[in-house]
Amino acid sequence: MATRWIADNPPSEQYPFWTRANVGEVLPEPPSPLGWDVVWEHGTLVGWRDCAVNRLGFDDSEINATRPEVAGLFGGYAYLNASANRVFGHRAPGMTASTIDDAYFGGHPDVPPIVIGDWWDSDDATATLEAWVQWVLTTTSQPDLEHDREVADAARADRPDLAEMSTPELLERAVSSIPTIRRMFDQHINQSGAASVGPGIIGAVAEAVGDPTLTLKIMGAVGDVDSAAPSYAMWQLSRRVAGSHNLTGEFEAGTDGLLARLRQSDEPDAAGFMAELNRFLEQFGSRGPNEWDIHAHVWETNPDLVLAAIDRMRLADSAESPDDRHRARETERDAIIAHLTEALAGDPEGQGQFLAGVAAAARFIPGRERSKTSIIKVIHESRMAVWEIGRRLVEANGADEARDICMLFIDEIEPAMGDPAWARQTIAERQAHFDHLQTLEPPFLFNGECPPVETWARRGANTIEQLAIGESVAGVPGSSGTYQGVARVVLDPSDPMALDPGDVLVAPHTDPAWTPLFVPAGAVVVDVGAALSHAIIVSRELGLPCVVSATDATRMIPDGALIEVNGDTGTVTRLS
Repeated sequence: MATRWIADNPPSEQYPFWTRANVGEVLPEPPSPLGWDVVWEHGTLVGWRDCAVNRLGFDDSEINATRPEVAGLFGGYAYLNASANRVFGHRAPGMTASTIDDAYFGGHPDVPPIVIGDWWDSDDATATLEAWVQWVLTTTSQPDLEHDREVADAARADRPDLAEMSTPELLERAVSSIPTIRRMFDQHINQSGAASVGPGIIGAVAEAVGDPTLTLKIMGAVGDVDSAAPSYAMWQLSRRVAGSHNLTGEFEAGTDGLLARLRQSDEPDAAGFMAELNRFLEQFGSRGPNEWDIHAHVWETNPDLVLAAIDRMRLADSAESPDDRHRARETERDAIIAHLTEALAGDPEGQGQFLAGVAAAARFIPGRERSKTSIIKVIHESRMAVWEIGRRLVEANGADEARDICMLFIDEIEPAMGDPAWARQTIAERQAHFDHLQTLEPPFLFNGECPPVETWARRGANTIEQLAIGESVAGVPGSSGTYQGVARVVLDPSDPMALDPGDVLVAPHTDPAWTPLFVPAGAVVVDVGAALSHAIIVSRELGLPCVVSATDATRMIPDGALIEVNGDTGTVTRLS
């Protein structure tokens, strides 16, 4: 093991239940030391605590101020504290601890029973949460959210010439973002919690009329969802390729070396495409796989990820436009809302609550994605600053590539620049430990103490039987609709070459690097995910049936099999 690594959280008697649910999408890989230092330890976790104490009814004494138990690290992997979420569900008006479990686990057999502690009931918490829910249901504007977007856009637009900055200036630029990350994550947790209120009200009405599938249809196609915007922009780039004989030829020659070929081309089509691609990267370059860790490549640092997605989209017929699919879902949504509003005419109070729930869902589901987009842009500016330091460390023979700098902690950056030999040895030790962690399968959940890392299974070591014809894997309904198509198991968003238009994308998890692949797909199935996961929100916007938390689907569903995805029931069935 590396001589120093990110310290595990201590076990918590007060909050014993931890899970990889949801956070497994946010940090699918072990976080890097510098990424944890800059983004998580001093930024997101304390911002999360700020929201819990200031908005969500937790007392200041109920969450550790130094290392808040809202989330944490065990064995090198990030975990969400499910106990704290259960307390929130128990206290929140109209919710229960079981409501939270259902959203995150969907009936997972290993979830420990809920044991309500005496301290869970709190008059102060109830009063705080009642006021917060009232705000959720009545507010019509969010100036703080829009201010954060302006701050994030300015951070990118005002980026200085990093090559001209000194190493101390670059480090200061990276760490100076921590207070902004803290404040923005407070807002992100606020938006995430608020995004669950409206769907809860809608769900109760849908159950009352005997059709729970209406909930997903009403929550779809709300519009103005920032996380779907890159997919729409890539679609336009793919139409440029599909309409150009020259660009089509370049793409058909293969994506290896494609970017260099396009940059060197004298063809007007190539120049126009590159100008649009550069605008895309300036606007969306902060997004990508594992984007919450500054160690990870994103679209700006590896544009090949964008080209790989465009290459799949260009094969789709223009009739498969995501805009058209969104409009169809929007029309269906509006009709359902009108029908239920009329059905509730005899109950003015119930009708008013339903409409307030609809409005809240339409406001806070996009708000959640907007808050995430803003914070990711700020995190990316820290990434670019520390990678510039890393580039200099490479020149000094202290590392092999710029992002290796993220194997160090903040307090080691300056010593590393002064002693490249020490930096190289330290980075090599930690990279080896990082690589080892990636071969392990962290427990999906645990209650009490996390099993020792030495007991964890090797990733993929356990035998999983593939579905027989007629058998199903059960997950969580994500986006409504039923679809039959050929399953394409894609394990890496940078290598989607087998995915043809109309195929069902079967993925281990999803983040913004994956969602452009939704555009040519007919449906989406994901191993992990929760009620407000990235896969679900984007699938609803793009009009795709989606099932998440279909455990081991990437191993149970044979690549190339004909399957049926039922986004209303959460089942995926092998047909042939």
